[in-house]
Amino acid sequence: MILTYRALNADDEPILWEMLYHAIHVPHRQSPFPRENLRQSELGRYVAGWGRSTDAGWVVLDEERAVGAAWLRLLNGDQRGYGYVDEGTPELSIALQALYRGQGLGSQLLARLLADAQPRHAAVCLSVSPANPAVQLYQRFGFVAVESSDSSITMLKRWRTTSEG
Repeated sequence: MILTYRALNADDEPILWEMLYHAIHVPHRQSPFPRENLRQSELGRYVAGWGRSTDAGWVVLDEERAVGAAWLRLLNGDQRGYGYVDEGTPELSIALQALYRGQGLGSQLLARLLADAQPRHAAVCLSVSPANPAVQLYQRFGFVAVESSDSSITMLKRWRTTSEG
């Protein structure tokens, strides 16, 4: 296994569609989300039209094949995401193909993404299922729950207050 990391670019939208599918948490004994419905669902906002000036992220490749990615998007107005906190806070998405989970790759992707985000954003937010093991990963990186329900937790990592710039 030869793994490399690189920044996502505007040509990587197809990679992100695949990663978005892997990002969907499927509870034990439930059927996965139908892949063919992904682009028509509300989840599509996390990828459609990738390459805007505010989009940023990283991909991990095994040889030349994308096996994971972490990315940020500002999702506002009618396009607000599930983890929306405010107009200036980008929402984080992260995914690894199942065979690559539990090896520290998610931590490496998240560390790279957050290092890039810190100079540009006061905070980063996300939404995660309470049953998703990734909750512990986010907590290790300093994310805290700011809202929760039976089906999701909105988490926030703040570096500085917006008044600090």
